[in-house]
Amino acid sequence: MELIADFAVEYGLFLAKAATLVIAFGLAAAWLLSAIVQARAAARRDDLQVEHINRRLERMADTLNATLLNPTERKARHKRRKTERKQQEKAEKLGKRHEAARLFVLDFDGDIRASATEPLRETINGILQIAEPNDEVLVRLESAGGMVHSYGLAASQLVRLREAGLKLTIAVDRLAASGGYMMACVGERIVAAPFAIIGSIGVVAQVPNFHRLLQDKHIDFEMHTAGEHKRTLTVFGENTEAGREKFREELEDTHGLFKSFVNRYRPTLDIDRVATGEHWHGTQAVDLGLVDEIATSDDLMLTAARDGRDVFTVGLDRHQGLMARLTGQAGRAASRVLADSGIARLVHHRP
Repeated sequence: MELIADFAVEYGLFLAKAATLVIAFGLAAAWLLSAIVQARAAARRDDLQVEHINRRLERMADTLNATLLNPTERKARHKRRKTERKQQEKAEKLGKRHEAARLFVLDFDGDIRASATEPLRETINGILQIAEPNDEVLVRLESAGGMVHSYGLAASQLVRLREAGLKLTIAVDRLAASGGYMMACVGERIVAAPFAIIGSIGVVAQVPNFHRLLQDKHIDFEMHTAGEHKRTLTVFGENTEAGREKFREELEDTHGLFKSFVNRYRPTLDIDRVATGEHWHGTQAVDLGLVDEIATSDDLMLTAARDGRDVFTVGLDRHQGLMARLTGQAGRAASRVLADSGIARLVHHRP
């Protein structure tokens, strides 16, 4: 019995060691696999994603025509398309570039931090390296605005396109307000859907103050600064009327810069009429001069393709997992708003 007991103990120890090794190898393999997946994802995020819209539209038309056309019509269409492709291939072999302008379509979906600025700037870097003078850029813009410095940088990226001599069109299908309109006004041409929200040229800042709560709980809060206006308002300390007045003065200064920026790119605007912080729908915005015409981004892309221009959507692959989107973006936005003194100046639309 003693031998059997010893054997059982030794065998148990052997199994424990084997299980430990298996678990260790499993963890190492999982870590390695995770590192490979993350590296590949990072590489994909650094690559420009380009889609030739003309081909997608052609495939859609082919699908419809396969059902709607009779056999004779389908045969004639197929023959015509085949001839066109041969002519195009021959031209490419001879080094002849299509004379019509290309249309590059970019997307900007803005949050409070304008975090889409980084992929936008990288995409613009790519386009500026290969663009010809007759090429055009269409930006499908959607944003309710956010932090002044963030949207100032985003608008500056669009200015780069204008300064390079490229025609820039901004399409607002749903919303371009406050910081979003700061970006939109850079466009040589702005189009909007009939019920898109446009405008809200104003500045807002808000901060909670917990001073009375801390006082009730007999909690002291100290803040030491060098410089009279280093901190105007505070989250935890007692705010003074002088601090409030200075902060309001700074907001007015920011609003003035916003108005000047809009007026620079749309000089015919009655800036005092539209810079009240109000917003308007697309049809109203046309009358005010905030946008140039009523149309959607789809209208512009389809018209360009029908006119014989090559239409390409261009952008970085910035796919994020669900948890990254929920915790990362929301957490960073909240922390930035409450950072430092707990105050952030916003060029932000509030319906």
